[in-house]
Amino acid sequence: MNVPFLDVRAAYLDLREEIDAAVLRVLSSGWYLLGPEIESFESEFAAYCGARHCVAVGSGCDALELTLRGLGIGPGDEVIVPSHTFIATWLAVSEVGALPVPVEPDERTHVLDPALVEAAITPRTKAIMPVHLYGHPADTDAIGEIAARHGLHVVGDAAQAHGARVRGKRVGSTGTATAFSFYPGKNLGALGDGGAMVTDDPELAERVRLLRNYGSKVKYQHEVQATNSRLDEVQAAALRVKLPHLDAWTDRRRAVADRYLTELAGLPDLELPHVEPWAEHVWHLFVVRTPRREELRRALTEAGIGSLIHYPVPVHLSRAYADERRPEGSFPLAERAAGEVLSLPMGPHLSDDEVTEVVSAVRTALTRQTSPA
Repeated sequence: MNVPFLDVRAAYLDLREEIDAAVLRVLSSGWYLLGPEIESFESEFAAYCGARHCVAVGSGCDALELTLRGLGIGPGDEVIVPSHTFIATWLAVSEVGALPVPVEPDERTHVLDPALVEAAITPRTKAIMPVHLYGHPADTDAIGEIAARHGLHVVGDAAQAHGARVRGKRVGSTGTATAFSFYPGKNLGALGDGGAMVTDDPELAERVRLLRNYGSKVKYQHEVQATNSRLDEVQAAALRVKLPHLDAWTDRRRAVADRYLTELAGLPDLELPHVEPWAEHVWHLFVVRTPRREELRRALTEAGIGSLIHYPVPVHLSRAYADERRPEGSFPLAERAAGEVLSLPMGPHLSDDEVTEVVSAVRTALTRQTSPA
């Protein structure tokens, strides 16, 4: 049995008739941008997140960048980011001209460690950007308390955490604003790129609406220098079909994770994901750690099972940030994670038999005696 890392077609095939009808509705309408589908989706997604406002844009990275721009963050400012995350978090900060200031993660959950945040704050710090990585939320309560003491914004990156909760509160319902991605492989994925920011701040929402549309409320009248980043009507229509199914899909992800956690427990050289008691994980990814990663990955590949590494190169060691001169050893927790993490197949359409195959292959690989050097 071949087990793909993620079958992005499965959600479409599951809802094919509804999605096809929604897309045809848009095509027949002749209204393809900033129309009724966007308005409806923004209202529905804001309500889902427990926020007052949602602004849909072209990608999750754009959602972060435009939120920072909407807050007036730019050259000379600093934004605290995790040292272990996808590069988009850092890029959004760099794109507005600010400096990303990395802080190490909690080694068990991989999310930003609140205990380390305060030491990174300087007079130039304007915001903290926690990432709800792999579907495990960051502790926005603890981070929010730190931000309040220092007069800072909290801009969450929830690209991998649609529906996750912190002490019963959805990510998106706290902080200054939260950005989401609707890349096809996300828990709530579009048919292409897409993103959104949610907030309770009406003025911030209005500024981001301006920034996504050339700085214009009225056609050919431009109030600020801005850009073009608009989720189109087709994507919004497809997302509206999928959104009511998101919680059921999350329940299935949790069932898959529960099996992995139970059936892979106690294996040598394998560290399973940790979930804090206050967190409701949505399992965008199921990320294990092992010093035998290449051996395990090779065994999975030979068994026809997909896996990925999230992420193999810490951002501070990437060529993109070489100019900031943060040498190897600067962020040892992020570097150690980059050398050990491996993501197993995870998704709401993963069958019980496929989970069994993954468990069997992992157990066989890690209980096999390694040959002496």
